[in-house]
Amino acid sequence: MSKKSSIHFDISERKVLLRILDIVSVLALLYAIGQVFNFDYFKINSVHWVWSIVLAFYLTIFATIFELYNLQKASKFEVVVQNVILTSSLTVLFYLLTPFFTPMLPENRLQIVYFYIAINLALFIWRYAYIVLISAPRFNKRVLLIANEEDVNVIIDSLQKSDPNYRVVGFVSTKEDLKNPFLSPHVRKINQKDTAESIAEMFISEIVIATPQAEGMTVPLYNKLIAFLENGVPIREYTQVYEEITHRVPVQHVDKDFYRYFPFSRSNQNKLYLFFHRVLDLFFSVLGLAFGLLISPIIIFGNLLGNRGPMFYTQTRIGKNGKHFKIYKLRSMVTDAEKHGAQFAEIADSRVTKFGRFLRKSRFDEIPQFINVIKGEMSVIGPRPERPIFVENLSETIPFYEVRHIVKPGVTGWAQVNAKYGMTQEDALEKLQYDLYYIKHRSIFLDISIVVKTLSTIIFFRGQ
Repeated sequence: MSKKSSIHFDISERKVLLRILDIVSVLALLYAIGQVFNFDYFKINSVHWVWSIVLAFYLTIFATIFELYNLQKASKFEVVVQNVILTSSLTVLFYLLTPFFTPMLPENRLQIVYFYIAINLALFIWRYAYIVLISAPRFNKRVLLIANEEDVNVIIDSLQKSDPNYRVVGFVSTKEDLKNPFLSPHVRKINQKDTAESIAEMFISEIVIATPQAEGMTVPLYNKLIAFLENGVPIREYTQVYEEITHRVPVQHVDKDFYRYFPFSRSNQNKLYLFFHRVLDLFFSVLGLAFGLLISPIIIFGNLLGNRGPMFYTQTRIGKNGKHFKIYKLRSMVTDAEKHGAQFAEIADSRVTKFGRFLRKSRFDEIPQFINVIKGEMSVIGPRPERPIFVENLSETIPFYEVRHIVKPGVTGWAQVNAKYGMTQEDALEKLQYDLYYIKHRSIFLDISIVVKTLSTIIFFRGQ
């Protein structure tokens, strides 16, 4: 069997590549400009090495906030152009406003314009090269799936939606008598007897096994897989791949084998992490409430004109360990929004007022929740706190739903910044998958990622 395989980049490799070459391309062009032209503002040498580090730091932070490392968006040039301009604008602005760590303003102010244009030009050239070359199909990760034919479409959609460069090109059905009339024409069905030849012919990079409880895994198929493994073809289990690519825990595939899939993060019991987490909770809560006071004239005026009623409202929610507490929010719906009983908010919900829609989109309606954080009922980061009636209903239909209550609920969280807005059971399942991923991988780095993604949500006005 041939060991030849196609060149491919994993998600983490592409993100690292994007970060490194963003910095390298910008510094390289600035260095070239400094050598060719009389450019005094920014120099790259042993004396002013701090200038390059600060520029790289600002560039990385703002590129993350403006989603230049979102792989779905990084492959669309029209989106990249917008985000590059936003990133370079904020990078240059902050760079100019920190002269203690950066060069003093030049006498010739046009050099600042050249500096700004150079950063944009470097990013545009490199990102265009990335889209044409690295995002091209030749660098896709080519995957062979072993699964029931009836499950193939769902599995492919779940993986390729999160990683467009992860391509399932073929599958081996573990139930030969099944037929899937909706199977994509780009996915080739392979007979178990022809698996070895097909792997060599299709340049398979990885084999993914997605059969529940080894269903349909015959001894001959096992032996073939061992032979592939010995020849350097990686073999992985679907739930592991799903979690790595989507950053969600696939609870619908966990069945009753609970602790095998949920080795929860040690940070949930780490006293030092929890102490710093609480300190940051208090710090961000004070900042959030101070910001709320700053914009309170706008809120009061908007409430008088657009809401016509009480500015605040409280509601019972479920917190850590299933304890009930009263959550504080700015009112965004009409006063009799639940005259027919409790119900999920919908997209374009008619109960939301005009000013309430602005509050939700900007997430300003959640500012009073910082009071809950100070009281210790919530954290800045955690699963969204739900109402008891919804928790009761969802717990009956979604496995492990109440596991999300082993940590404090949050003002923002992994599900809030990743999951789409919705009210169906499928949407609730998706959010739970994100919540469990956060609980399983909770760390200071994931917390920082959530804060940055929250800033992106606010900036791009994507609140729910």
